[in-house]
Amino acid sequence: MRTNRRSAIDLSCGVMVALGAVAAVTTLMAQQPVAPGTPEPKNWTAAEDHQNMMAQLGIRQLRPGPSGNESAPNHANYDEATANPFPKLPEVLTLKNGQRVTSADMWWTQRRPEILEEFDREVLGRVPVNVPRVTWTVVNQAEGVVGGRPVIGKQLSGRVDNSAYPAISVDMQMTLVTPADAKGPVPVMMMFGGGRGLPGATPAAAPNGRGAGPAGGDPPATEQLIAAGWGYSSINPGSIQADNGAGLTKGIIGLVNMGQPRKPDDWGSLRAWAWGASRGLDYLETDRAVDARRVGIEGVSRYGKAALVTMAYDTRFAVVLVGSSGEGGAKLHRRNWGEAVENLTGAGEYHWMAGNFLKYGAAEADFGSRNAGDIPVDAHQLMALCAPRPTFISYGVPEKGDARWLDHQGSFMAAIAAQPVFRLLGAKDLGRSDDYMKEKMPAVNVSMLDGQLAWRQHDGGHTDGPNWKYFIPWAEKFAGRGPAVR
Repeated sequence: MRTNRRSAIDLSCGVMVALGAVAAVTTLMAQQPVAPGTPEPKNWTAAEDHQNMMAQLGIRQLRPGPSGNESAPNHANYDEATANPFPKLPEVLTLKNGQRVTSADMWWTQRRPEILEEFDREVLGRVPVNVPRVTWTVVNQAEGVVGGRPVIGKQLSGRVDNSAYPAISVDMQMTLVTPADAKGPVPVMMMFGGGRGLPGATPAAAPNGRGAGPAGGDPPATEQLIAAGWGYSSINPGSIQADNGAGLTKGIIGLVNMGQPRKPDDWGSLRAWAWGASRGLDYLETDRAVDARRVGIEGVSRYGKAALVTMAYDTRFAVVLVGSSGEGGAKLHRRNWGEAVENLTGAGEYHWMAGNFLKYGAAEADFGSRNAGDIPVDAHQLMALCAPRPTFISYGVPEKGDARWLDHQGSFMAAIAAQPVFRLLGAKDLGRSDDYMKEKMPAVNVSMLDGQLAWRQHDGGHTDGPNWKYFIPWAEKFAGRGPAVR
């Protein structure tokens, strides 16, 4: 059974269509008083919440992460000679009992669940079983023009049922834009960022990495998609869960926890954003303008991480474009290059991950110390969870602002190490050997787009903009047309 299908059916029953309504969508509605017998929501700083999680885990001291400033005394490593202190990656096609995975059935019924469990417990956190239902409402509809082509836009509100804890309200924001002259349902790319208004409205600021390119460059992704006969959807991650530790007792995580701190295996912001994207897909499955079998997910930087997580967990998504995602995304945790595990366990980024992930930055704790080599899974397995669906890993170049900090080579190594799963499931890989320690990235602007696992490093900066003109025809070829997914 495909991931989240049952949830999608349940939630779609709550979709209410109110065309033409012009009520503004807000991230958090007016807060209600705390009901008798329920706890007051915590209003901690990120530092206080971070310290609380350290105390729950028995951690007394964390190792500091390296600096992205190459002039700093503790600057990150950029020497390949010392970049692989843990060269042996966790096996992707070996069960925990040591048995080799030799069939698609073994992958779907045994190995994939094992990998998901370890990501849930140690890295990304678990989505609680009692997450409330979401009711989607179309609050505004407008006609307009995108790239010279007529379109129809819808502004959507996804209200999360907060009857169990009215003190916290969550109202997810999403827009959907489709070609007005389409003869039938169209494929749609859902994009993390929330920076796109309805056609004809005053444009909102473009999300990081998504604005129009330099003069004379490629049109924005939105125009390219509409020109190709696709639609696009924009979902606002901040309307789902805040991008900071202080917000962990608010948003969807705080609502489910009734305003109280997380436990060590509770979900972090990356998993919460992915959950929100899945709830957005629940709506898209009910919209007759959308070909729900060909909905993709995209993001850049931290939202590139979220896009990869979304694709890994929800097999309804047909294709993914992962832009400049780095540590916590496509980059191997075990690499000592640029951003490190210790950056993710610090107070500035820990909220993306499960609380348990802090253990792998521990210098002194009740359990001793742990490091990246102790994490039971790594990025190649996160990519493998996307197989056999089309998975496009995108980066730019440091000279234009896609910093060395992101570890482009470490991400390419992860893609190489994910290849065996794509092949096992009947998909085509990058066409390289599986020796991730020896295989090197192709030159800039050299495409590896012949299979469902794809790689391209463009000559731009911290954006996936220059790769859209390659992504769209590649996605047309592969999305929704590959090997069967369970």
